[in-house]
Amino acid sequence: MVEERFSAAHQLRGYKGKCENMHGHNFKVQVFVSADMLNEIDLAIDFHDLKAILKDTLSGLDHAFLNDVFPFTEINPSSENICKWVYDNVKKKVNEDHIAVSAVTVWESDTASATYYED
Repeated sequence: MVEERFSAAHQLRGYKGKCENMHGHNFKVQVFVSADMLNEIDLAIDFHDLKAILKDTLSGLDHAFLNDVFPFTEINPSSENICKWVYDNVKKKVNEDHIAVSAVTVWESDTASATYYED
C-alpha cells in the first residue's frame, strides 16, 4: 500500500445540506496492490514506482476545484467517485502483468472514507 495526499475544494450537486456549498478537504488516498508472484529481487512492485504513479494521477486534483476537473464536471466529486477514478487511472499506469490494483481508499477526513475495488 502507498499513500499520498492532496487538497481540493468541491461541492456536491443535488445534496441537501452543508456539502452542497463549496468546501474543501485535505484528502488522503491509499492504493493497495496484490501480486500473483514476486519479481527477480522478491518484490511485488517498487513502492517508489507505485507512489510516483499515484502522485502523477493526483497532480491535476491538488489545489483544484474538483467540479471543474473532468470527469467531475459530469459526475459528483464525491469520495466514492474519486476512488473509482483513481483506481481506473492507476490501474492503466501499472504496467506489470503480475500486479493488480486491489483497492483504493479515499479519506476526506480522519473519520470518513470510501473504498473502491472490483471483484
